[in-house]
Amino acid sequence: MVSVGHMRLGTWNLEGKWSDAHAPLMTDAACDIWLLTEMPTRTTLPGFTIHATRARMAPERAWAAVAVRTALSAKPWKKDPHPASACADVGGLTFCSSVLPWRSCGGGDPWQGDDTASRTKHAVGRLVAALPAASTVWGGDWNHAFDGTEAAGSLAGREEIRAGLTLLGAELLTASQPHRLQGLFSIDHIAVPSGRLLTREARRLSMQSGGRHLSDHDAYVADVELAG
Repeated sequence: MVSVGHMRLGTWNLEGKWSDAHAPLMTDAACDIWLLTEMPTRTTLPGFTIHATRARMAPERAWAAVAVRTALSAKPWKKDPHPASACADVGGLTFCSSVLPWRSCGGGDPWQGDDTASRTKHAVGRLVAALPAASTVWGGDWNHAFDGTEAAGSLAGREEIRAGLTLLGAELLTASQPHRLQGLFSIDHIAVPSGRLLTREARRLSMQSGGRHLSDHDAYVADVELAG
């Protein structure tokens, strides 16, 4: 196999917030590609090109975005695979950042279904139908843990996402990462093509400035090397 080199991937739910403290922390994380969620439309990240969802979660807040180092020449998708997901192609891979349903999200746009499990099944189904298998890096705020107590989503929804990962041929790197709240596991995730994965190392980053958390979510980064 031919190595396509090392990449550092990151995901962070910005909670609709942006300040002068955000960009330096993200720069220090040294990621090549960020899978962002709840991103303010005023977000500016030096050295990156940002491709956000056309749909808005709230006024001036995109559901999700893919931020790519400008030198990597990303090609954004002309149509989002789901209103709460953004995609861009970089170097033969598709990078997708998604918000998935949570327990109290309700059945209004863009969700369809009567409960968390059915809404998750519908959203994941649309994504799996659109994303290329074996060459998609998928992440974002999935609102489901993959270990321990399920506090944000549902156990059935968790299994729907697992099934989607299997169909995409993707390996989840963040399943065992801790949540910012003690005793829980992360609901923010990064998954990469399992058949092309040579090395991986994921970890949580506490995004604080002056002792203050900049979001109610921590960030997660993963160092990977994929085979061509």
